[in-house]
Amino acid sequence: MKTPRVIFVVIIIGIVATVGFVYSGFYDVSASSPHSGIVNWLLSTTSRASIERHAKGVEVPGLGDAALALAGVNDFDSMCKGCHGAPGQDPEAIGQGLNPPAPDLAESAREMTPAELFWVTKNGIKMTGMPAWGTTHDDDALWPVIALLQELPDLDAAGYQALLADAEGIGHHAEDIADDGHAHASADHASNDADHDVEESDGHQHDESEQRDDAPQVHEEHDHSTHEH
Repeated sequence: MKTPRVIFVVIIIGIVATVGFVYSGFYDVSASSPHSGIVNWLLSTTSRASIERHAKGVEVPGLGDAALALAGVNDFDSMCKGCHGAPGQDPEAIGQGLNPPAPDLAESAREMTPAELFWVTKNGIKMTGMPAWGTTHDDDALWPVIALLQELPDLDAAGYQALLADAEGIGHHAEDIADDGHAHASADHASNDADHDVEESDGHQHDESEQRDDAPQVHEEHDHSTHEH
């Protein structure tokens, strides 16, 4: 009879200790502080097992068509590059601040099946910063991205840029790429206009300064003429 009581007491102590630790605030939840080894193992192992289990029911369409990957490259560039980076490009500022860091998707494409990649893209991963793109995109919009992911391990920077050039105007996010380029062009134009305005303002101020410098000389000549009379 002692054994069940001992187990019960140990469980109660464990619960109390866990609750006390949770409310103590000792654990550092800041994104700038990495997880400890055991927490990282616990989260990554749980995540991996969950992905494998839930992706079993995903039916994968044919992804070998090059046109499908071409349709997904603009979407990848808008949806994924900021956090994960792209061939020849590091993650943007938001991706560099994630904890855990977003994985290199070329490596993920080697290690995960298309069904698993699709499940993660559609459903996201809790507490990682990975969003559930399925809330705003239907399955037909996501499979081209998965087709592009299959190409990533063999793509270098030049190949990726060539795909983007060939895919101009294709994909759900093609307009975002075009709008972004237009915004940069507008910003450059506004900057040039501002520089031109500054130059004109400086020239105008310089002319006024010269006129003010001449004014005392004219005044002195007038006074001298009056004195002679």
